[in-house]
Amino acid sequence: MTKIHEQYGGVDKLKEECGVFGIYDLDGQDVASTIYYGLFALQHRGQESCGIAVSDTQGPKGKVLSHKGMGLVNEVFTPADLESLHGDIGVGHVRYSTAGASSRENAQPLVLNYIKGTLGLAHNGNLINANELRHELEYGGAIFQTTIDSEVIAYHIARERVKTHTVEAAVANAMRKIKGAYSLIVMSPRKLIGARDPYGFKPLCIGKRDNAYILASETCALDTVGAEFVRDVEPGEIVTITKQDGIQSDKSMCISSQEQGRCIFEYIYFARPDSHIDGQSVYASRIQAGRFLAMDSPVDADLVVGVPESGNAAAMGYALESGISYGTAFVKNSYVGRTFIKPKQSSRESSVQVKLNVLREAVAGKRIIMIDDSIVRGTTSDRIVRMLREAGATEVHMRVSSPPFLWPCYFGTDVPAREQLIAYNRTVDEICEIIGADSLGYLNLERLEQLAPGLNICKGCFTGRYPMKPPTDDIRGEYEK
Repeated sequence: MTKIHEQYGGVDKLKEECGVFGIYDLDGQDVASTIYYGLFALQHRGQESCGIAVSDTQGPKGKVLSHKGMGLVNEVFTPADLESLHGDIGVGHVRYSTAGASSRENAQPLVLNYIKGTLGLAHNGNLINANELRHELEYGGAIFQTTIDSEVIAYHIARERVKTHTVEAAVANAMRKIKGAYSLIVMSPRKLIGARDPYGFKPLCIGKRDNAYILASETCALDTVGAEFVRDVEPGEIVTITKQDGIQSDKSMCISSQEQGRCIFEYIYFARPDSHIDGQSVYASRIQAGRFLAMDSPVDADLVVGVPESGNAAAMGYALESGISYGTAFVKNSYVGRTFIKPKQSSRESSVQVKLNVLREAVAGKRIIMIDDSIVRGTTSDRIVRMLREAGATEVHMRVSSPPFLWPCYFGTDVPAREQLIAYNRTVDEICEIIGADSLGYLNLERLEQLAPGLNICKGCFTGRYPMKPPTDDIRGEYEK
């Protein structure tokens, strides 16, 4: 989990986590193509690997067909692949490696064959006691095929299923053992189950299209497949979808809303702006963040611009609040994907400029306010500031729609060790000098909760105070290869 996503070729952007999607068509129609398009809508959450697993509830019990691989959804799946995946119930996954190496065997969904049949599992999040649980299972004779904590969850569900009457009861028992952040979709031969950790770190919602029920990380995936939003899965809730009973709910694992801690970065950066999470519009949160920056860190300038993509809405909010014109300063090369080969250190090509270029006509001779969602190490920020200056900007004022990172994250977001964070042991003025901006302003910490009104959020990476006690050892990247 210690690697940083190289969005612009630098090592200064967070990884987007993972995305999960599940569907059960009660009319018996094939679901693979719907999962494909659902994953396509969630591609922003993971671009390393993806996979789909399906089963036919009317066919041989426990027969699961799956296909997964390294790369983007449209790279891994061909029309022939989707045609071969016959089944009316299924799960899909897009992945970034927050724990465990980036390799094909770590791609999800995981499919387990065990004494009670089969399980297909897709997981978004990160466990803080995965190593302890893994060692316990290994001493019991378990043989692991992957290095990801998702397999630890799957094993515990399978072990509990042997002792319980239902899969959902096994999921509940497993949830009592695992600690950390998770949204799970579990496929059994006749049921689709969704579960969310009691703190609500990761999002999960329910949709419906005709006579099919859907579980997905974000509402944008429901929109893409033409499904209507039903509701969010509540933190700590387990939902079970069956042909006989529709949706059933178990809230025995729920905790008080005051104890919950949703990841605020879903609203600032991870989620697509057209999604709603726990009743809050992601787009509205970003607009509001930009408005707060304009209120708290005003500066005279000619143009407000956003660093694509997540900086754009915050830049619009800054412009609306300040009255300064909003414009486009950057053109992003959308075709540079996961397989992008970074230029060698000695070559003239900047990997930032390969992915991002400045519109000289838009910025030349102007004082620019540049909005980005975060600064991790600062290496990308200084390059982008330099690019604006080289394009003729007379001033570059950077505003950040999150507070400074001061602590690592243990719950699935790749905020690295403190020593690697530019804000650690530095003042805002010192950071400003390092990145070469004329001024720098972060979102005030007190403003965070106003980005998701009425929801308790996790602010651990800014304050060092987490919703649950963090591990004493830095377990992140334990199984990285």
